[in-house]
Amino acid sequence: MATVPHPLHTTTFKLPLPIRTEISHPQTLRFKASLSTNAPLPGRKLRAAVIGAGPAGSSAAEALASGGVETFLFERSPPTVAKPCGGAIPLCMLHEFDIPSHLIDRQVTQMRIISPSNLAVDFGKTLRPNEFIAMLRREVLDSFLRSRAESLGANLVSGLVTDIEVPNTSSTAPYVVHYTANNSRHALSVDVVIGADGANSRVAKSIKAGDYACAIAFQERIKLPDEKMAYYKNMAEMYVGNDVSPDFYAWVFPKCDHVAVGTGTVRAKQYIKAYQRGIRERVKPKIAGGKVIKVEAHPIPEHPRPIRVRGRVALVGDAAGYVTKCSGEGIYFAAKSGRMCGEGIVKASEGGDRMIEEEDLKREYLKAWDAKYISTFRFMDLLQRVFYGSNAAREALVELCGDEYVQRMTFESYLYKRLAEGDGWEDVKMVCNTIGSLARCNIVGR
Repeated sequence: MATVPHPLHTTTFKLPLPIRTEISHPQTLRFKASLSTNAPLPGRKLRAAVIGAGPAGSSAAEALASGGVETFLFERSPPTVAKPCGGAIPLCMLHEFDIPSHLIDRQVTQMRIISPSNLAVDFGKTLRPNEFIAMLRREVLDSFLRSRAESLGANLVSGLVTDIEVPNTSSTAPYVVHYTANNSRHALSVDVVIGADGANSRVAKSIKAGDYACAIAFQERIKLPDEKMAYYKNMAEMYVGNDVSPDFYAWVFPKCDHVAVGTGTVRAKQYIKAYQRGIRERVKPKIAGGKVIKVEAHPIPEHPRPIRVRGRVALVGDAAGYVTKCSGEGIYFAAKSGRMCGEGIVKASEGGDRMIEEEDLKREYLKAWDAKYISTFRFMDLLQRVFYGSNAAREALVELCGDEYVQRMTFESYLYKRLAEGDGWEDVKMVCNTIGSLARCNIVGR
């Protein structure tokens, strides 16, 4: 879905923002005398298949290949095909993942949230001069990350994965990836599989990872007349109300030469086109004269899967369910989970020289991921329950957005993925203001 900083999003974890001039890769790791009981792989390297070459898969493949693991990156879609996505990424991702500035379509410094009664609040008054929300197109970002992984040693396979053959009992028997390419059937034996193949993950089904609730995102790319586009030069808008979504928000995000207008829902997916008509009606004067150049729809996970690691298979990104509620943020968490998983495999295999086991994946990837981020997902779930349940609650949300302390704490947490350093007295006032807003909107005490 779209990605925006959400008010009250202040309970993320400290992650220092690295400023680098060159890419840091796992091949810089040095392994001491091995204490591992995992079997060595004489005469060859650990072989990994990464299914899906979006931000999660490409980041995983980059970490694996540059860390000494023989890596095969599968992607069925051509480079010009992209998942429907608002395309907003936090500032820290540009540095952490070495995203070149020329990929950025817009640097959003103004953000407006509009309530069901059309009360508009400017959300972003506390941004510093060098701070912005980067807006880009997924097809551009995905192609860049995919090409970088390939340049660092990943073998890019253009094909559709049709089945993952899972070994019955052996801890070292290979997984067999069946796929079609150039109208022919192929098979590849690998030691480990990373599923980065989205909400409808075939890899997840192969390991019986369990079901989860999915939302649907619907988006239209609309090319506007120049005078209309000028309004959205560095402006993003977020609309809430039952007319645009019963449980999420609708958005208007600027791109290079057009805007992305979309919405999402999990509770009423059959009415998604009606909600899209709702957001188009809300922004009708601003997009008058625009021409739809692309229509996109895609399922989006609503929570982490029950099982994200089984055997020597790990799930990352949307396949694992890493999209936050309330804000709909997924790009950063996809790339981060892919990198953490890839680096965990490199570490456990000692640079690709040893076999790995399920416990290695759980220890080096899953446990580390949950320690950093699982509380964030739970907190955002709570916020969605509080503020998206009714139009009255949405009015309270927009009212809170006018508070500059709320804005500063929100952007500090969103842009840098670290715990914002708050003021104790201001925190107390923020809680009181939240209760007051909910009370004025007749939410508290029902």
